[in-house]
Amino acid sequence: MRARDNLLKGDDTMNYTKKAIVKPARSRRGVRKQSGFTLIEILVVMAIIAMLAVMVAPNIFNQQAGAQRDAAISQISSLQAALDMYRLDMGEYPDGLEGLVENDTGRASWNGPYLRGTVPADPWGNNYVYTSGGRDFTLISFGPDGEQGGEGDDADIGL
Repeated sequence: MRARDNLLKGDDTMNYTKKAIVKPARSRRGVRKQSGFTLIEILVVMAIIAMLAVMVAPNIFNQQAGAQRDAAISQISSLQAALDMYRLDMGEYPDGLEGLVENDTGRASWNGPYLRGTVPADPWGNNYVYTSGGRDFTLISFGPDGEQGGEGDDADIGL
């Protein structure tokens, strides 16, 4: 007690040669306790993570399908704008989408190219379906299945 009182008072004359020895915690049998996780605890945590992944994964895939549909709608809108510019210059819509990139008519009023690069494919790698009657046109994507018609995620996309 006296050494502690001296230390609190600021007495530096105290002998510091004695050191406290800290022993590791021992169980009743005298064996050292080891800290860590048991196999059961690890399995419970992995089961919880697996359940969360099962619940979250379908939402992620639904987001991807929605993003691809949005990208197709955006591309169709851009193609429609290019087709309208073509019609302003030429007086009618082209026979095919390639007319937006190269002058396949040979007419001097062609003021293109109306698209940068080539005609894009839809987000699923299929060509857009384009039909023209000169004064009007139809532009659609058959969606992920690549076939006409369909319901839900496989429905055709057009504006």
